Amino acid sequence: MRADRLVSLVLLLRQRGRLSATALAQELEVSTRTVLRDIEALSAAGVPVHAERGRYGGFALLPGFRTELTGLNHDEALALLVAGSRRGAQAFGLGSALASAMLKVVDALPESHRDTAAGVAERLLIDPETDLLARRLEGDDVPDRIAGEVRRAVFAGRKLRIRYAAVGRTPRWRTVDPIGLVTVREQGYLLATRSGEDRTYRLSRVLAAEELAEPAERPDRVDLDRAWQERGTRFRTGGDQVTVLVRVDPARREELVGTALAVLAEDAEGAEEGQEGAVDGRLRLRLEVTFQDARHAEWVLWKLAADAEALSPQWLRTALHERATALAARYGASTR
Repeated sequence: MRADRLVSLVLLLRQRGRLSATALAQELEVSTRTVLRDIEALSAAGVPVHAERGRYGGFALLPGFRTELTGLNHDEALALLVAGSRRGAQAFGLGSALASAMLKVVDALPESHRDTAAGVAERLLIDPETDLLARRLEGDDVPDRIAGEVRRAVFAGRKLRIRYAAVGRTPRWRTVDPIGLVTVREQGYLLATRSGEDRTYRLSRVLAAEELAEPAERPDRVDLDRAWQERGTRFRTGGDQVTVLVRVDPARREELVGTALAVLAEDAEGAEEGQEGAVDGRLRLRLEVTFQDARHAEWVLWKLAADAEALSPQWLRTALHERATALAARYGASTR
């Protein structure tokens, strides 16, 4: 909304001083033409913004223009800034709103807290994009329009119609009763019920969403942490799923994880030559993962070839050995 953008523009100028139209356009993700129109609107509304000409010119506010939020102590201000540095809001389509809110918080802090709290927050890193092994931690990319529709239905307590693409199935529409939203490792999930049965939907697989007028059939209060744990237990132990202990080259980790149903545990091993798990002195990862069934597990491990080794169960090692032996026998025979 334009009103939100105007507030963000003022806060950017308050905190960073003089900024060019190009820099403001990049921060606000609009065109320079839009920025110039917004500057005119602010001036007409009495906000003391003025243009400074020259090579290093730009737009700036007259000194002393600010708002103030009282009552926050140093640790409370720091807690807000640290919370604002977490990336989980992206999964629910709240990334831009969070950035805007943090601008407002910093700008509104009392003078005695603003600089020290912001400086201390720079010394804390929460949820970096990569871990110590330089593995990129990929989050879900959920369109704001879809995330917003799902979020509104959850908060308003109304039924939700979604077009969902389950793994290996044709996308189709379904109507659910939304219970809550959960984010795990930058991946967003919708907890809901459908015809009275518990359902969990990954937000990145929701292709379209529509909030309905009909009230959702759900309890007035919910313990999301407990609900998530219960669903996780059922997910790991249900059906024909199998759990496999795998040693894998870090370069193929994402391929393995992206195909498995769930990662139950993960450790690094073999960083030095001679250590268990080392191959030519190279690091290997040990993961405990869940697959849909035995056929799924065998197919994934076979596709990873020598870059992965199934450590258990034994039946999987035997199946892969028989496959490899048959292939070697075929290609080892003399050409006729």
